[in-house]
Amino acid sequence: MKARGRPRGFDRQEALGKAMETFWALGYEGASMAELTRAMGLNSPSLYAAFGSKDALFREAAELYERKAGCALGAAIDDAPTARAAAEGFLMHSAEMLARPGQPPGCMIVLTAVGAHSAACETREALKLSRSGSKRALERRFTRAVDEGELAKGLDIAAIAAFYVTVQQGMTIQAVDGASADALASIAGAAMQSWDGLTAGGETESAA
Repeated sequence: MKARGRPRGFDRQEALGKAMETFWALGYEGASMAELTRAMGLNSPSLYAAFGSKDALFREAAELYERKAGCALGAAIDDAPTARAAAEGFLMHSAEMLARPGQPPGCMIVLTAVGAHSAACETREALKLSRSGSKRALERRFTRAVDEGELAKGLDIAAIAAFYVTVQQGMTIQAVDGASADALASIAGAAMQSWDGLTAGGETESAA
């Protein structure tokens, strides 16, 4: 009987990268086991032996994506010299990443979350947590700006962060529809025109 184990030279990380690309391109629902095994160079028993289940494989693939894309976005926010630069860096870096040649367009976490209705509750919650990561990072950076006196006290920091994350998620859909990095950068630039209005008001130091 022919052995049905992992192929000789099996590289788990390489296979996981192929799974990530498949989920990214096709979504959770669209990435059938047939598509996954073909992309990863594994048969079904080998895939289950290595990763446990489609849900477990997807969670690992999403974590890999977060390490690749999320860390770069996090650095664009955390390392920015000002709160405005943090919001702009987040959007401009996203514009480049979302339409980068040689990879599926858009953000894997945003795109796969839309159609992951059959995923396990644990997987849907993990996606929700991942989607909120950029908002939390922006909120932390804006809060720091308030503490440092750059932004006025009393601003709705959560709403400002949510606005820029919503713009970025919309840029994901535009990228899927074929928008170039330059086109996405133009959207980001338009969104930054709202900065002064969004950050006006609050309590000044003299009024506190």
